[in-house]
Amino acid sequence: MQYPQLSPAPNDERFPWWALYTRHQHEKSIADALSAKGFEVFLPVYDSVRKWKDRRKVLSLPLFPCYVFVRGAINRRLQIVSTPGIHMILTRGERFASIPEMEIEAIRRTVEGNFRVEPHPFLKCGDRVRVTRGSLQGIEGILVRKKNIFRLVLSVEMLAQSVGVEVDAADIEPVRTPNGLSAATGGFVPAASATVESALAMGSAI
Repeated sequence: MQYPQLSPAPNDERFPWWALYTRHQHEKSIADALSAKGFEVFLPVYDSVRKWKDRRKVLSLPLFPCYVFVRGAINRRLQIVSTPGIHMILTRGERFASIPEMEIEAIRRTVEGNFRVEPHPFLKCGDRVRVTRGSLQGIEGILVRKKNIFRLVLSVEMLAQSVGVEVDAADIEPVRTPNGLSAATGGFVPAASATVESALAMGSAI
């Protein structure tokens, strides 16, 4: 099989993160195989409770089904794509598509903390907020509110997939840019952030 001779994507990191598209339900074995080859691998998982009539079981499932993240030098790409179960490295045009370090770090801190995290429909715009304290301090995402539960939605743009983690209304604030514009929509903050601030106020009062 001939593999495309792609050039590395521009990235300040010496070894950027790549997203691998994998065979379904083979993410764990692929991550183990790549780790054995000396690659830094990231496979975020979450706990899902499955119930039957006579029992219940907690399963550890991939947050991004059919995807594994790997960091490595571009000259080792053949060692990656030759691993059984890997279909391809995601690309953008003629380059491998690198995943921003900040997106990987946000997901990593979320799954490594004591939080309830699960897959979430992909969101690209909306009210953007920042966590102000706790182990997720400094992480930004999109705020989603359902009844009295707040979720911070974190996205991996290249995959067009998101995850949601429950947060306390007291621990988040609207994101504002220095020029007074909304970081999410480019609109003026007083109007754009009204939804966030009113939601936070309502959440604090519940």
